This record gives sequence, C-alpha cells and structure tokens, in this order.
Amino acid sequence: MHGGGGGAPQNHEGERTDGPWLLGVRHHGPGSARAVREALDACVPRAVLIEGPPEADALVALVGDDGMSPPVALLAHVTDDPARSAFWPLAEFSPEWVALRWAVERGVPVRFIDLPAAHSLAQPPGDDPDPDQAVDEAQGDPPGERPNPQVDVGSGTEPGHPGQPAGQEAAGQEAGQEAAGQEGDPDGRSLRIDPLAVLAETAGYDDPERWWEDVVEHRAAADDALAPFAALADAMGALRERYGDGGHARDTAREAYMRLQLRAARKEFGDEVAVVCGAWHVPALAAKVTVTADRAVLKGLPKTKVDMTWVPWTHRRLSRASGYGAGIASPGWYAHLFRAPDRPVERWMTRVAGLLRDEDRAVSSAHVIEAVRLAETLAVMRGRPLPGLSETTDAVRAVMCDGSDVPLALVHDKLVVGDVLGEVPEAAPAVPLQRDLSRTQRRLRLKPEALERELDLDLRKETDAARSRLLHRLRLLGVGWGEPSATGRSSTGTFRESWRLRWEPELAVRVAEAGIWGTTVLAAATAKAESDAISAPALADVTALAERCLLAELPDALPTVMQVLADRAALDTDVGHLAQALPALVRSLRYGDVRSTDTGALAEVAAGLAGRIFVGLPPACAGLDADGGAQMRGHVDAVHTAVGLLAEPTPPDGATTTAVRGRWHSVLRVLAGRDTVPGEVRGRAVRLLLDEGELEHPEAARLMGLALSPGAAPADAAAWIEGFVGSGSGGTGGGMLLIHDDRLLGLVDAWLTSVPAEAFTDVLPLLRRTFSAYEAGVRRTLGELVRRGPGGAAEAITATTGIRGFAAEPDQERADAVLPVLHLLLGLAPPNPATLNPTATATSSTSQSPAVASAPAPASAVRDLTEAPA
Repeated sequence: MHGGGGGAPQNHEGERTDGPWLLGVRHHGPGSARAVREALDACVPRAVLIEGPPEADALVALVGDDGMSPPVALLAHVTDDPARSAFWPLAEFSPEWVALRWAVERGVPVRFIDLPAAHSLAQPPGDDPDPDQAVDEAQGDPPGERPNPQVDVGSGTEPGHPGQPAGQEAAGQEAGQEAAGQEGDPDGRSLRIDPLAVLAETAGYDDPERWWEDVVEHRAAADDALAPFAALADAMGALRERYGDGGHARDTAREAYMRLQLRAARKEFGDEVAVVCGAWHVPALAAKVTVTADRAVLKGLPKTKVDMTWVPWTHRRLSRASGYGAGIASPGWYAHLFRAPDRPVERWMTRVAGLLRDEDRAVSSAHVIEAVRLAETLAVMRGRPLPGLSETTDAVRAVMCDGSDVPLALVHDKLVVGDVLGEVPEAAPAVPLQRDLSRTQRRLRLKPEALERELDLDLRKETDAARSRLLHRLRLLGVGWGEPSATGRSSTGTFRESWRLRWEPELAVRVAEAGIWGTTVLAAATAKAESDAISAPALADVTALAERCLLAELPDALPTVMQVLADRAALDTDVGHLAQALPALVRSLRYGDVRSTDTGALAEVAAGLAGRIFVGLPPACAGLDADGGAQMRGHVDAVHTAVGLLAEPTPPDGATTTAVRGRWHSVLRVLAGRDTVPGEVRGRAVRLLLDEGELEHPEAARLMGLALSPGAAPADAAAWIEGFVGSGSGGTGGGMLLIHDDRLLGLVDAWLTSVPAEAFTDVLPLLRRTFSAYEAGVRRTLGELVRRGPGGAAEAITATTGIRGFAAEPDQERADAVLPVLHLLLGLAPPNPATLNPTATATSSTSQSPAVASAPAPASAVRDLTEAPA
C-alpha cells in the first residue's frame, strides 16, 4: 500500500497494483478537500474508507438527502447517559465530507474505520488515566460536549480523546520545541506536538497557517493527483520516526483498529480502496503490523451502547475561538476559498464591501479595486504566491476601514468566522423529544438560527403565547435556546416578553439528555418540574419554580409544586428565607389574567406566607450587625414590593388584600420606632411609610431628629440616613425628597456638621455611597442648598412660594405663552386676537413677542382646542 503518488507497489507475484490509496488530509482544510476530490476522480476506488466512528455507516445514505446542508456533525451519545457524547463535525470544505459526497453520488460503498464510539465513550469521565486529559478537564470545559476524535494536522493537537471535554486544545509544548534531553524523555517521544507547526518551522515559517496556505491552499493543480499525498505522507513518516506517537497514547488503539478495518476492506473489495484520514495516521496505516498484534491492543477495551445521528453545526463552532480542539481560525474564509471557482481575492473583497455597505459605511467599487491591489502587493512583498487571509485583512483595514479595527472586527465575525448553521433531514434518527420539538418549531415558525436575534412576544396573541410557553419549557429542561432579554420593547404590564434566541449545536445534546423526562416538550417539562420541586434545597427555589411553571403553563406540575411549597413554608422558620420566597410567589399571581391560569391556590399560600413574615420580621431584625442590617433592608424592600402587588384588586378577596397592606404598615411602624432594630432598617421603614402616605412629614422629621440626635452613635445615624434616603426597590427619589423638604435637609445638615472629627472618618464611606447614587443634577442642587445655609435665600423662597419649584399662584402670562405652540403642534387655526386676555395683551404689548401677544384667553383657548376636529 502507498500514500498517494510515487511508484505503485508490487504484490508477491510481481504484478502492479493501484491501491490502496492512503489520502492523508488536514481536517477542515479546503486544499485537502480539493485534492481528495481530484484523487478520487483519478483513482475511482471501489470503496472509500473514512476516519470516523463505524456506527455512522448506517447514516451515510442521508448525506445525499436534499435536506442535508453542511456544516453538520455526527453525534454519538451513550444510550443510558446522553451527557456522555462526542461530535464529529464536517463542513462543506472538509475532506471527509467531500469523500462522502463523492461516494454517495456514485454509489460507492463507504466505511468508517476509526475506533467505535462504543469504546471511546465507554470510559466514564474522571476515570481516565491519561494525564493530558486530566490537564484538559481541569481547565473547566462544559460537561457533555466532547470533541471530534481525530488528529488534526493543522491544529497539532489530539482533540480525539473521546471522553475528553470539548473546547480545549491538548496540553503540551509548542510545536518545534525539542524534547530531547529532557529528564525521563531523552528521545522526546512523549511530547505532544503540532505536526503542522514542526513542518512550518522546518521550512522557515513562523506561522503554520501561512505555511499551509502557501504550500497547499495556493498550490496549482498537479499533474499527478496523488503527488501531494505522497509528499505529505513522507513528511509525516519523518515526524513519526522522530516523535513516535507525538504524545497521543490513544492513537495506538485507534490505528490498530484502522489497520484491521483496512485489511477487511481489502479482503472484500480488493486493493482498489481509498482511505481518507488525518495525515498523522498515514505512516501507521502503512506500517507492517500483524493482525495478532493489532487485536492484542484492542483486547479488553470497555464497551457501552451508543446512539448515533446527524445534527446541525455552525461555522462558529468550527473556529478555535469556540474551543473546538480540531478547529480552524477562519472557517468562513476557508469556505470561500473552497467555493470560489476563480479570482478568490476579488470575490472576497466584494463580499466585504457588501457587508460594510449594509452597515452604512461608504465603500465603493474603487475601494474594492484598491484593496485587491494592496493585497496583491503585500503578497509580493512578503514572498507569497497569492494573497492570504493576513494580506486581505491588512488591505481591508487600510482601505475600507480607514485603519480602524472596529469595522474590521465585524468583518472577522460575520465573514472570516461566520454564522452559517447547517441543516439535517427529517429522516435523521432522533429521540422522540427532538422530533416533538422540531414539529413545534415548524408549527410556531421558530426556525433555529446560529445568528443571535431578538424576539418580542405579545402574549395576547395565541401564536406568541405558544412561543413563550415553548421557550419557558425548554429553559426548565436546561435547553437554553432562548434567554429573557431586557433590551427589547418594554412594557409595564405582563403581556409582553422579549427574548434573545441563538441555537448552538450542543443544544442537541441537551435535548437528548432531557429525553429521559418525556417524549414531548410538555410532558418532559412537567416531569422535570415535579422532580426539581421535590429536590429543591430552599424555599426560594420552590417559589421560583412555581413562577416558572406558571410562565411555562404546566398545570399538571403545579399541584406537586404547590404541595411542596406549602410544606416547606410551614416548616421554614427563617424570616429571610420567607422574605426571599414571597416576591416570586406574588409575581406569579400576576400571570393569571394574561395566561388564563388559575392562581387561587397560589394566592392562599402567598397570603399565609406574608402573614408569617409580618409576625416574625420585628424579632428577626433585633440585634443585627451592619451587614445583617443591610441584608434585612433588602428583605424589607422585597416584601414591600410584594405586598404592593398582593394588595392590588386582581386577587379574588379584596377585603383580605386590604388587611394585608394594613398589617404591613403596622409592621413598618414597629420597625421604625424600635431602638433595637438596625438604623438602616429603621430609616427604610420610615421612608416606606412616608412614600405610602401613612406618615406625615412632621412625624418623619421627628423620627429623623431622634435618629440623628447627639446621643445616637454616628455610625448608626449614618446607617439611618442610608436607609431613609438611599436608593432601593422600595423607595426612590431620596435626593428629591431632601430637595423639596427643607426641614429634613436641615436635620441632615445639622447632624453632619455636629459629627465629631474622630467619628467622621468612619461614617464618610457610608454617606459617600448613599449620596453618590444620586444623579449629578440632584447632587448639584443639594450642594447649592447647603451652600446657602439656613436663613438664606432658600428659606426666603420657601416662605413666599410654598413648595420650592412652584409659585404660590399660577402665572397667567406664562400659561398663555404656551397656547400658540399648542396651536402649531395640533395644526389648528391661529388664535383670534379678540379673545385675548386684556391684562395679558397689555403686558405683552411692551414685553412679549407678537406670537405671545396674540395668545387667547385660557377659557376660549380650551374651547377652541376641545371643539376642533380630531
């Protein structure tokens, strides 16, 4: 057997044979993909063997389906534990995909020959003796996503440790670093190397990608289609002689299995078979190893039952930035090189110009021409046969982006990487839950997309309400296709939602994991909610789950959740836990009208929970330190907001809700007047009562005076001020309160000037934190009022005009001056001079403009506005 070009070997009878052909490739390399296609056209093998899991043989026919569109990936997962899974991604420019398409279109048998996923996924995570895997797992990859079990000649890593978490390149030295002479490794054979980087360094390149582009991507078509593979096989053979397995110990078993499959294929089809595999494996497949030795390597490997299917993939997940070990830096660029029939640089610059124009940047055809010229000039100066990605990027930056990296980042994200999402046909195997999800997505016209997008839903519409239910149910199942967004169209009601949607390939694994809960999204979400309620560690978790059940409209799960909630609430005596649980519970009551959900049982639990909080809150606030007081203040704010919602007329029993609010006000009065309660809680209680109209300003001033009296500790007084005028969910506008109430401002000013010097340093951070939360205008106004001091202009203004900012009586002339503008805005006829206010007319004749002088009297103006047609 041989690796491509060169002289064909002879058999034992001296007859020439044409195969098998070992086509060593770089995974996801467009140059390798084109070379594979040319080699297959030249050799026309009777069978094609591809590096990949043999379980995928049954899925090969789907490659020719009209509904199959790369990038896609083979997904294998353990049947009883879907979280243990692995992906084998393929793009349209992947050599394996090109070989698959070539064979399917011509009816040539295809066999996958890598180590079966049943073996590679059999070893549970954490039991791997490979120290390199332990290093990778320690880097914190997400569970469940596992890499392509292949050696990538381009990345130089071994992403192919099935069972190794996805997203990490293998640990090891940089390529080209010599391992010889290291202690315990005189030959350097345990070093995990990057073959491509070693070859690039040998050729005098400091960038492996640039070397690969010059040697492979930019090469002209060879007369012998197999010559490139022969040259690469020779280079890999030299590397294998120097570095052995390159630090990838698992390759021994994989390559032994590949040799066995190659022997079986030659026995079935003869020598006319083509093998498409990572170039790193070619020397091992060509080596003469006995069948007995290969079987001995595979003896005793663990095995498990796995399921295999096709799933959509994305260009973004192919990129190294996403953490995929065998990834490439520029999948969008590689796809362009593979598709472009000619003049790739000109076509690329045209695409870049179109993207920038869509972003309203001034880019003309002259820019495109100049960018192409600059890219070609840079290639000549750098000694490259054709412009590569670095030259085109530099040209785009200089010509189209005016030297800025901001628009260039958009080009990199949208074109160099890209957001292409593949598609798989409906005939692909899938768990029942995935099929139900796909049907629901089609019915609701919610197509999964790799590009992130905003979705605004009006829950009063049936389709939007169904979309909301689906997204909430998927979130409950751990399938994070959509996340609630705060940037969409806002609304003060509960009938509108905004979502941020983005489909990631690993969500297919999440769906498979969720399949253990049921065969439909509704059934699975219901079962998952019931299980989560029983295992919830805290009361607040149960109330949050109840809220999510209402959002997802899971009526069958609510009885179990409510029973668990009632039991937990009856046993939990921690007021903090109860206070954390109440807001989510009360928010859930608001969904009854929009979602047609019966919340009667929920209202009873909420009312009982509120009653227990009212009883236990005053004792729980006694004797707290500063940190405990700050935390309790947050609980008070949360309960106050919840009581406000609970007291709305939407609950069925209006009398009960009124009593709840009255009881809460009584609790706040107790907190405001009890000295054992921390100052921050007392100040907040006073402020909430003042905002609710349950406390008059003089009484609030009296309580502030007591809190800021000379006998009070400065730290406690500062905490009282923080609670009273600080920002919080329960009350806002503390700065405006001081601006409009001179008495309260005077008390704060007098207390602050009386704080001893030795205590001032202690209270300064708390006061600075309090007042720094105000807007700049509020702080400036407060400073001006304090600068004037008592008895100054501030008191004079207050004495003559009452409330600061408002005159004692309305200013008739200023009010009349607005009317002409209203006429213009509403498109009404000019006002009649005969209806002008005589006083205003006389005054305006000397001091106002003609437009203002013609203003009508208020009564006639109102009559004109009300009688005018709409």
